[in-house]
Amino acid sequence: MLKGYTVPLSPKGEANIAPAPPWHYAGDIVGVEFFTEPSAAEATLPEGLDPDPDTSGRVVAFFVDWQFNGEQDEYLDPVRSQYREFFVLVDARHQGRPVSWCPYIYVDNHHALARGWIQGFPKKAGNVHQTRVFASPGKASPTLSPGARFGATLSSDERTLAEARVTLEAPMEDPSALLARDTINLRHFPTLEVGKYDKPAVHELVRMDYADQQVADVWTGTSEITLFPAVGEELADLAPVRPGMGFRASMSYNVTQVEPLG
Repeated sequence: MLKGYTVPLSPKGEANIAPAPPWHYAGDIVGVEFFTEPSAAEATLPEGLDPDPDTSGRVVAFFVDWQFNGEQDEYLDPVRSQYREFFVLVDARHQGRPVSWCPYIYVDNHHALARGWIQGFPKKAGNVHQTRVFASPGKASPTLSPGARFGATLSSDERTLAEARVTLEAPMEDPSALLARDTINLRHFPTLEVGKYDKPAVHELVRMDYADQQVADVWTGTSEITLFPAVGEELADLAPVRPGMGFRASMSYNVTQVEPLG
């Protein structure tokens, strides 16, 4: 009997792209809040989500340097467990409750891509880089201090899609605000049968269940971000019309399930 959580199923069950949960994550974030045209943000929302009238057009972009672990000390295999990711979260509402919606996300690791599709993240392949912090201070690394500057970039198919800069000002007094909204995803798996292309096998809104979610070393400051148009991309349709705060933080959480919203 073939074994595995994802394809490829195999005799030993070791060849699958992503093992069964629980999945554990830790990462460093360079984040940028900005505001786009409300109509552009609203256009990305799936059926079941509505614009948030209190924060219309608000978007948060995340550049993240992640490390993954399962139940087999996968972090000891860095080539598989380490990856970098970019995504945007758009403010929305679900049945009147403030939530976040992820319309676009890019990642440089196929294991992470597979886990993302299972969770409902619409991941595409991309290259993401960000300024890093090291414990040993020096001119090659900023410190978490007023005036420290961070850069971050996203590219896909050899085309630059995003560039950002963040300048730190002070620690964030109440970092719980970064975790205040649930993330809503759309699990969508199409049907490959003539006459049924518009009838997906799976099409459901789900709420991400982030267990033991924590943030640390959260600093905020000023920010700027540019989104570049490219063939086959619509990220630039969310181009900022005014800036918001920038931030730098570390985060960890665990994933065991998503909650279907019906």
